[in-house]
Amino acid sequence: MKIGILTGGGDCPGLNAVVRGVTKSALRKGWEVLGFRDGYKGVVEGRFEILDDRAVSGILIRGGTILGTSNTANPFAYTLGPLGSVKEPRDLSDLAVKNLKKLGVGALAAIGGDGTLTIAHKLHKKGFPVVGVPKTIDNDLSATDVTFGFDSALKVATEAVDNVHTTAESHHRVMIVETMGRYAGWIALRSGIAGGGDIILLPEIPYRARDIVKAINDRRRRGKHFSIVVASEGARAEGGEMTVSRVVAGSPDPLRLGGVSYKIAGLIEKHIDVECRVVVLGHLQRGGSPTPFDRWLATGFGVGAVELIAKKRFGRMVCLNGYTCRSVTLAQAVGKLRRVSPDSQEIRTALSVGATFGNSEIVK
Repeated sequence: MKIGILTGGGDCPGLNAVVRGVTKSALRKGWEVLGFRDGYKGVVEGRFEILDDRAVSGILIRGGTILGTSNTANPFAYTLGPLGSVKEPRDLSDLAVKNLKKLGVGALAAIGGDGTLTIAHKLHKKGFPVVGVPKTIDNDLSATDVTFGFDSALKVATEAVDNVHTTAESHHRVMIVETMGRYAGWIALRSGIAGGGDIILLPEIPYRARDIVKAINDRRRRGKHFSIVVASEGARAEGGEMTVSRVVAGSPDPLRLGGVSYKIAGLIEKHIDVECRVVVLGHLQRGGSPTPFDRWLATGFGVGAVELIAKKRFGRMVCLNGYTCRSVTLAQAVGKLRRVSPDSQEIRTALSVGATFGNSEIVK
């Protein structure tokens, strides 16, 4: 048996742990493992490396991915030169399957988020054996309790919220920490709770300028002359749009969010005589060594992917349900985002300890 593995989409801590988990468990079955370079680009262009014990030695604790990745290499709408272009995307999925078969690859393990797994599902429908592994710091895949990479990103965000407290309190400022998360507010919500954020702004709960201003003024009247705002990059005003920093042509999700914290700082300073400072975490959340939880989860997912291949249960994604590694179909895994419910226990928890969400309609 010869299997392939690739890492697609944005990088995050834990990718190397999955690569290691897949490789080590496959080698112990007597299989060969090919690692494709830069996500699906390596499949389309036939670029790979042979993975053995030495290749994956010592990578468990490393961030990023030794295979490289791409969030624009879609074999079904290929835009990368020299085989494709942004102006005229090409369907090179037949070439991708041809390359896999020519190399003798009997199954492919695709590690990624919604975009990567959607492509994996399409390859499976074309008849090629594929299994998926869920990866995203956004934690927005509905078919698993948690994705690897999220806990590591949450750690970075929480430490940032912790660290701005002293500056905010010393200078009587409003400090705004902007997290990643795209259309789901999990990083902002949980780092806001864990770091003691006063105002938490999420994509799922549109904010009102007057309610943010009121929350800060209420704190000042209670003698709290500083406030910590934790804002997800996808947060938006009621009736407004998300803040787009740029558009990346050829990407499965071309909108790049970012900069909403500066809008929030502007509206606060417009209504209150207070100085605001902004901290945009950005790709800091994607870097660094994975947490122990992410190493554990990623290793289990890697082994689970090999078990699916061994049982010929293709077209499925490994997932975590109730701290048990299970699997769901790729069709179930993609297309539906896991988002924060305004009625959830976590929202009630934050409200109960005094946090607000910039919208007075959200009550305990």
